[in-house]
Amino acid sequence: MTDRLATRFAACAAQDRAALVTFVTAGDPDLDRMPQVLAALVAGGADIIEIGMPFTDPMADGPVIQAGNIRSLRSGTTLRGVLAAVTAFRAINTTTPLILMGYFNPILAFGPARFAAEAAAAGLDGAIVVDLPPEEDVELTPHLARHGLHTIRLATPTTDAARLPTVVSGASGFVYYVAVAGITGAGSGEAGDIAAAVTRIKASTPLPVAVGFGIRTPSQAAVIAVHADAVVVGSAIVSLIGAAAESRANDLPEQIEAFVRSLADAVHGARRAEAIGGDPNASRSVAA
Repeated sequence: MTDRLATRFAACAAQDRAALVTFVTAGDPDLDRMPQVLAALVAGGADIIEIGMPFTDPMADGPVIQAGNIRSLRSGTTLRGVLAAVTAFRAINTTTPLILMGYFNPILAFGPARFAAEAAAAGLDGAIVVDLPPEEDVELTPHLARHGLHTIRLATPTTDAARLPTVVSGASGFVYYVAVAGITGAGSGEAGDIAAAVTRIKASTPLPVAVGFGIRTPSQAAVIAVHADAVVVGSAIVSLIGAAAESRANDLPEQIEAFVRSLADAVHGARRAEAIGGDPNASRSVAA
C-alpha cells in the first residue's frame, strides 16, 4: 500500500515548501455535494484533506464547526455514509491524502476493528481522534496500524517536555500542533511562539509538524508556512460553506476552489517570499 502522506510530505520538502491541509466536515452541507467539495479543495491546491466526522458533542470545536456538524447531521450523515463518500472520491483521486478527524464515540459505536478495516478499504490514510489520549488509544491504534493507517497525535501549547515524548511515541504520519489552547476558530497565537514550538517538537520526532487552529487568512497561513511542514485551515472554509448553504448559493465548489487557491498560493510561496523579503514574523500573530 502506498503511503500517500509520506509521499506528499516528501514532495513538498523537495520543493522546499509547506503543505496546505484543509478541513471540511463530512456531509456539510450534505453528502450529495461532498465529492464536489473535496474536488474543489484539490483543484484549489490542497495537499492534504482532513474530513471531520460529524458528532453531536464536538467539544474541541468552536461555533463555526459546531454549526457544520449540525448541518451535516440534519442532512442524515452517518459514518458509513462518510466512508462511502470517501470510496467515491477515491475513484477519481488516488493520490491526495485523506485524514478522518473527529471523536471516539462514533468509532466505538461502529467498532474500532471494523472501522479500521473499512476506513482502509475506503481509501483513508489515517485518523485524528481528538478525545482519545495516547494512554487510551490502544483501543484503536493497533487496528489502524494493522491496516496501514496512521495515528496522528495532537500537541498543544501546554504539552510540556515531560509530556511530549508520550505524545509522539507511537504517532505516525505527522504531529498536529494546536496553535492555541482552546477551541477551533478562537484565540490567537504569536508566530514566534509557534515557531519555537515547532522547533521543539521536531527535536523530539522525525515526523512532519502541521500547525492548525486559528489560521483563517492567506497572510496568517504564510507566516506559519515559513516554519511548519504543513498549515491547517478549517474554520474559514467551513464558514464559507455555511454562508453558501444559508444563501442557497449554487456556486459553492467555485467559491471553495477560489478561497483555497488563495491559501495555497500563500502557503506554497511563503518560504520563497521570506527569503526575498526578510523576516515575515516580526510583530505578527495568527488570530482566529
